[in-house]
Amino acid sequence: MYLGIDLGTSGVKAMLIDADQTVVGSASGREVETARLHAGWSEQDPADWIRATEEAIASLRAAHPAEFSAVRGIGLSGHMHGATLVDADDRVLRPCIMWNDTRSHREAAALDADPRFRKITGNIVFPGFTAPKLAWVKNNEPDIFAKVRWVLLPKDYLRLWLTGEHLSEMSDSAGTSWLDTGARRWSAELLAATDLEERQMPGLVEGTEPAGMLRPELSSKWGLGEGVVVAGGAGDNAASACGMGTVREGTAFVSLGTSGVLFAANASYLPNPESAVHAFCHALPNTWHQMGVILSATDALNWHSRVTGASAADLTKELGEVLKAPSSVTFLPYLSGERTPHNDAAIRGAFLGLGHESGRPVLTQAVLEGVSFALRDNLEALKSAGTRLSCVTAIGGGSRSHYWLKSIATALNLPVDLPADGDFGAAFGAARLGLIAATGANPTEVLTAPATAETIEPEAALTAAYEDAYQRYRRLYPAIRAAY
Repeated sequence: MYLGIDLGTSGVKAMLIDADQTVVGSASGREVETARLHAGWSEQDPADWIRATEEAIASLRAAHPAEFSAVRGIGLSGHMHGATLVDADDRVLRPCIMWNDTRSHREAAALDADPRFRKITGNIVFPGFTAPKLAWVKNNEPDIFAKVRWVLLPKDYLRLWLTGEHLSEMSDSAGTSWLDTGARRWSAELLAATDLEERQMPGLVEGTEPAGMLRPELSSKWGLGEGVVVAGGAGDNAASACGMGTVREGTAFVSLGTSGVLFAANASYLPNPESAVHAFCHALPNTWHQMGVILSATDALNWHSRVTGASAADLTKELGEVLKAPSSVTFLPYLSGERTPHNDAAIRGAFLGLGHESGRPVLTQAVLEGVSFALRDNLEALKSAGTRLSCVTAIGGGSRSHYWLKSIATALNLPVDLPADGDFGAAFGAARLGLIAATGANPTEVLTAPATAETIEPEAALTAAYEDAYQRYRRLYPAIRAAY
C-alpha cells in the first residue's frame, strides 16, 4: 500500500492506493485557517498543517486499518512558494508566508531587475515566490531573518516532521527563484543576492527518489512496519500532473481550483520569462514543464457566491446546460492580482459593461467567461514560449461545471477531456510517487493517463463571438491598469 499526502491551501488530504494503483480510500483533516492581517497578506501556522495531517491519517486508518498497516511508501504534495522559516532547533520562527501573499512586490521587482534571476531560473521573480519573501523578512523582521537556519517549502516542513530530514525536490524548489532550473541545482549566486547561503537550503532529490524514512515514533504510532520510504514528491501542480499522467511532451491539463493553471509537460527546458509563463522542473528526472497561472479561478466564483448569497452550484445551475453567447458584461478576475501574463500584484478585478438588465445570471456568466479568457491568456503565453497544444484535460473542483468547461473549450478553441470517474489529483499523484520511490518502478509505466469519460468540443457556432469577447477582454487590462 502507498500513501499520498497533499497539503492544500485549505486543508490536508490523505489517499491510500494499492500496488495496482486502485484507490482504497481517502480522508481529509480539519480546514486550515489563513490569516490576512493586512491587505495582500496571507499566512498559515505550520502547526495547523501537522494537526490536519494527523486527523486525515487517523480517519484513513480508522476506515481501512488492515490496508493502512501495509503502507510501504509515502509521497508528498503541497502548495508551492511558501516561506516556512525554521531555526537551528527546527522551531518555526514565524507563520508561513503563503503563495498568494503579495506583500513582497517591491522586493520581487528589485530582484527581477537583476538580470541573473531570469537568466538562471528561467522565470520572472513573482511576488508570490519564495526569494522575495525572504528579502521582505530581512527588510522588515531582521531579528527573525538572523535566526533562519532552514528555508523550507510547506510540504517539506511536513517531511521534516515525518522523517527528520531537511530535503526538497526539483518541481517545488523551481518556484523559489533560487534554483538553476536547467541544471536542477541551487544557485549560490542567487542565494547570495538575498543574503542567504546554500547551507540554509534543503538538500535536493528528484520527486521519484527516496527522501527520508518515516520516523520510528510515527511508524509505531500508526501501526506501520519499519523502513517506510518517503518520496521526494512534488509541488501541487506537478503532483496533479503525475496523477493525470501529464508527464510526456505535448500532454497538458487545465486545473480549476482556487487558482487556475494551464500546465504542459516538456521533454526539454523551454524558458521564456518575458511571457510570464513558469518554466519549472517536473517531478521526473530530465523532464520540465511550462505553466500559466491565474490567481483566482474557483476563488472568483466563490467570491461571487459570497456576495450574492447563493451557492456556486446554484449560480452555475441558473445558466442551464447550453452555452450562451458571451455576455455584454466583462469580468476581470484579478481579485488578488495576476501572474500570467501580467505579473501584476496591484491590479484588482472589475465588472465592466453593467446595465439595468444585468441580473445575477448575467454576472455569473461573466465570471465564468472572465476565468475562461484568463486561461486563454495563459494559452497565448505558452504559445509564445514554444508550446503548441491539441487538447487539454480538465481537473479541479470547477471542472464539475459542464457549462464552465464548454466556455473554456470555446475560449481556448481546444477540446477538453474529462477523465473517467476517479480522483486523479495531487494526492493520487503523490501516492504514485511514493510507490515509485519505494519499489523502484519505472516512472513512465506508473504515471499513465486515466481513461477519458467525455470530450467537450468547442462550440463552433460561438467561437467567433468568443474570439471577439476575448479581444475586448484583452483591451481592458491596460485601460484598468492605467487607472490604477
